[in-house]
Amino acid sequence: MTRLYLDWNATAPLRPEARAAMLAAMDVVGNPSSVHAEGRAARSLLEQCRAQLASALGAEGADIIFTSGATEAAALACAGRGLVAASVEHEAVSAWCVADLSVDARGQVAVTDPCRTALQLANSETGILQDLPQGLAVSDLTQAFGKVPFAFNWLGVDMGLVSAHKLGGPKGIGALVVRPGIEVPAQLKGGGQEMGRRAGTENLIGIAGFAAAAQAAQRDLAAGVWDEVAEVRNILDSELSAGQKETISVGNDVARLPNTLCLIAPGWKGETQVMAMDLAGFAVSAGSACSSGKVRASRVLSAMGYDAALAGQAIRVSIGPGVTKDDVGRFAQAWTAAYAKARARAA
Repeated sequence: MTRLYLDWNATAPLRPEARAAMLAAMDVVGNPSSVHAEGRAARSLLEQCRAQLASALGAEGADIIFTSGATEAAALACAGRGLVAASVEHEAVSAWCVADLSVDARGQVAVTDPCRTALQLANSETGILQDLPQGLAVSDLTQAFGKVPFAFNWLGVDMGLVSAHKLGGPKGIGALVVRPGIEVPAQLKGGGQEMGRRAGTENLIGIAGFAAAAQAAQRDLAAGVWDEVAEVRNILDSELSAGQKETISVGNDVARLPNTLCLIAPGWKGETQVMAMDLAGFAVSAGSACSSGKVRASRVLSAMGYDAALAGQAIRVSIGPGVTKDDVGRFAQAWTAAYAKARARAA
């Protein structure tokens, strides 16, 4: 059985450019904080990667603080700031915020005070995009980076969160992007690395992979690769909806990521769908990877007004470049047949 990976929002496959950059970085011996020649070589590579990531983000002039991932970046950005957010935020952000903001049935968040608000650019479960107001305190850019065009310097936000493994870089490396003049107290203290804001020797191998993946992702975006992905996603959306008329395609009437499909199958639990598809050779999820395995209704769908039953009967299919029309057709056929069996058993 040839398996098909359809969970790109959890982790995108490692890009060859990232792999090559990481292998090359393994030969850089020195510590970036050392003053000898080997240390200076490591520092040179670190700063080159920082500039490459800033360029890919459209964040020239901003501070790039490397972290262990977007979760640490969220803690660094949000802790102690008294921010408000909506329940559609990733738990890495909402854990530090008061869930005060309302969400409408189309997944749009009403922001009243941008300078005290954390608001994602794209939702990981539904793919729904937000229109970010100027002056926003924090934005989770993780899912949008490399899939939709934006420049940090144009967004008008103080801080942005990004992660490497969502766009084909290695796991375990991310960054906080900070507008000049914004104070960011260190959460990890020790040495003076990362401009005194994040102590600890930098993960130079991961950083090299991150920068290479970010540059490759932006080249793909500029070349229209993700427009082609959107066409394949839309075909899948149509085939699944046509196969079972009861299905609900979440967010297909608003702007969303080009690769993401959130589908509710009334009467069929999301976890059961994931297991059935896994046995059939397809990797999908029942929500964000960080909350998978927890048997509960989706916080995101509940915030959008779906009742607890429907919010627990959704799957996320997220695709990427290289996933073909034939691939999604094969998945649609398997999913539709499995749903028909599930409905027959429940009848």
